[in-house]
Amino acid sequence: MSEPLTAFKLARVTRPELPRPVALVTIDNGADHTKPTIFGRPAFESLDRLLSELEAGDWAALVITGKPYFFSAGADLAEFSRMAPELAREGSRAGHDLFGRIRSLPYPTVAAVNGACLGGGVELALHCDARTISTAVRHFACPECFLGIVPGWGGTQLVPRLVGATTAIEFIVENPLRQNRMLDGRRAHQLGFADRLLEPAEFVDESLSFATELARNRTETAPNRETGDRPQDEPVADTVRKARARLDDVVHGAAPAPYRALDLIEGALSYWSLEEGYRAEEDAIAELLPGPQAQASLYAFDLIERRAKRRPRFDAGPRPVNAVGIVGAGLMATQLATLFLRRLELPLVIADVDEQVLDRARGTIEAELAALVAKGRYDEGKARFLGSLVRTTTGRAEFADCDLVLEAVFEELELKRSIFAEVEATVAPSCVFATNTSALSVTAMAAGLEQPGRVVGMHFFNPVALLPLVEIVRGEQTDDATAATAFELATKLRKRPLLVKDAPAFVVNRILTRLLSVVLTALERGNSIEETDEAILRLGLPMAPSVLLQMVGPRVALHVLATLHEAYPGRFPLSQTLANYAEGREEIAAAEHAPLSQEEILETALAAIADEIRHLLEDGVVPAAADVDTALILGAGFPFWLGGITKHLEHAGISARMAS
Repeated sequence: MSEPLTAFKLARVTRPELPRPVALVTIDNGADHTKPTIFGRPAFESLDRLLSELEAGDWAALVITGKPYFFSAGADLAEFSRMAPELAREGSRAGHDLFGRIRSLPYPTVAAVNGACLGGGVELALHCDARTISTAVRHFACPECFLGIVPGWGGTQLVPRLVGATTAIEFIVENPLRQNRMLDGRRAHQLGFADRLLEPAEFVDESLSFATELARNRTETAPNRETGDRPQDEPVADTVRKARARLDDVVHGAAPAPYRALDLIEGALSYWSLEEGYRAEEDAIAELLPGPQAQASLYAFDLIERRAKRRPRFDAGPRPVNAVGIVGAGLMATQLATLFLRRLELPLVIADVDEQVLDRARGTIEAELAALVAKGRYDEGKARFLGSLVRTTTGRAEFADCDLVLEAVFEELELKRSIFAEVEATVAPSCVFATNTSALSVTAMAAGLEQPGRVVGMHFFNPVALLPLVEIVRGEQTDDATAATAFELATKLRKRPLLVKDAPAFVVNRILTRLLSVVLTALERGNSIEETDEAILRLGLPMAPSVLLQMVGPRVALHVLATLHEAYPGRFPLSQTLANYAEGREEIAAAEHAPLSQEEILETALAAIADEIRHLLEDGVVPAAADVDTALILGAGFPFWLGGITKHLEHAGISARMAS
């Protein structure tokens, strides 16, 4: 089915205060909110026709807004795949030329940002004299660096001219690299991106009134039409130099786009005119867009926006879930309880053998709710209501009314089996049993139950609030209704479920543990922690192996390694060093002294990852390499510009060598 085409639709609005009409333009594609408006060739052709009318007509002012929930999601990324340098340059120049014509209109122009405004949508708005923004806006961002490119329609030049170097760097470079962080309407207004913050009820009317004010008093044009206030606490060069040092700590030179964006921001405030800046953006797009990082990012974006949203076919529908139980009240279980409470707003029972642990979990949940009240996300009544849904217990009887019980206790198979046996004696036959195990067999966990088909894996990733992946692990006896229920529940939790076959450590932990094995071997051969960290960070991963190990916890990592060693001893050797860490001793078990160079460490790690992906696919844990990439992006924070990992392995030639 073809995607709906975005068009710029013109309406004439008469205002009694003005002798001429206001042009009200709506960016629309005729589809509902599930199909955002995007800028491709048809949209630009529509804008070109509209501008001819706006330039020739007798207008008092222009207001550009979007359809409900969307101003614009920016460029049509489908047009960017395999784009040659000159074609990329032409695409950037087309945006500069068209948006520049908006900027040159002889009457006041206002962008009324009513909904999600991303990338090219932000750049279009910046070419207007002024901007209003709705308090309902939740997504305002330039995410291009996240995709291996830079804003190419004026963003790197107009943002710093409007809000200064510090905010521009945060907005264009640093936010995209923080899991693509975005601004809401209030924050965008606070930072100076918008001139008026308006409530959604009368948003368009009030934006028209603002445009009318500007038209009546032409001296009240946008405050920053040419160069802006450009607030600076220090010289631009120093601000950019410090940002470049921070960037080195994040991507370690692995991705060229954010560095190029810094150069463009500095140039906008130091070196060149706006037109010269446009040409510099075009040069950057011509170089970056055809490059491997940008093309891998486009592949990754397609995975996340399309493949990850596909639902597998089940022969039975999901069971209703109206109450949830969680066994365990530790750190991970408490994170899960908070997520379930906020997203589902259903009765929640938390069980643990220790009353103090339960009290601590309840305190953590209440503190989270209070923080949301302080941020204005909830009112106090809503927080009290959610808090009232939580019950804690040291028994199992309170699970009687639960439709799904999730266990999140320590990784011991017999402990988990005994918990499910106790719960089975209490709950209804339709109740689903889910396990958050990171490596153990779901099939083995279900063995001995009267209804083993009701057991499914729901493996969440730490930190739960940030990482969107949930591995839905289907055991040998998991029935379709159970799998469908877990998949549906993960979706309601606003997570991205991925159906995987029951196999030791599933997908993400299996690959990360293979990587960790290479790192541990290098440490035991005489490499330092700093050397191994720096070698792996050259991939641009969000955290060093040593930091990841501390986040996961050495005991959990040792358990996963032991599980994988039992299944695949040749590929997952046991590590005395990791055992020492798990016991709280920072002692590396030295073997032969034969340290590797950082290049050798990285090459060895990539070869090991490629080999493990081959085994995963041969074992049928997931059906395609694209599923592995999806899992690593969503569950381990692998950057888009790697394309997950398999695109990088192909680009580096490692996949071909492994296959030969």
